[in-house]
Amino acid sequence: MSEIKKKAKKKQASASTLVRYAVKGIEEKKGNEIVCINLKKIPNNICDYFVICEGNSRTQVQAIAGSVEEFVEKNTDSRPWHVEGLENGEWVLLDYVDVAIHIFQPEARSHYNLENMWADAEVRKFDGEIKEVVKRKPKAKKKKKAPSSKRKTTRVKKRK
Repeated sequence: MSEIKKKAKKKQASASTLVRYAVKGIEEKKGNEIVCINLKKIPNNICDYFVICEGNSRTQVQAIAGSVEEFVEKNTDSRPWHVEGLENGEWVLLDYVDVAIHIFQPEARSHYNLENMWADAEVRKFDGEIKEVVKRKPKAKKKKKAPSSKRKTTRVKKRK
């Protein structure tokens, strides 16, 4: 069987496998503040996972992106469907369809604040060997007001 057919028959890597190797690639280049946001349970999600991290400089952000691509391709034979922001190096997006990897410089990360955009999602923080899962409370639903015709009204007596 030819090499091309073998690669075509190879099973697509799962999203969780892509996340695992992406995190290893980030850790290889000393990426900071690594989090993984699980979007599977969010209605109308754009992908299954966001992996977010930061580098301290343009050079480090670009190096992290290269390391992630290398680790993922080496271990899963997957390549990003789309890469954006590599030239600028403030925010690099590696889009693997089911997994989106965001590599920021600290100022850009705090400005866009992606972690808080998905408040209902489960967030896993990676800190060396310690992996902490942060479950956020869903946003409280606002109580609907009764239609104006059914509202209780109180009248204030005028003083003479």
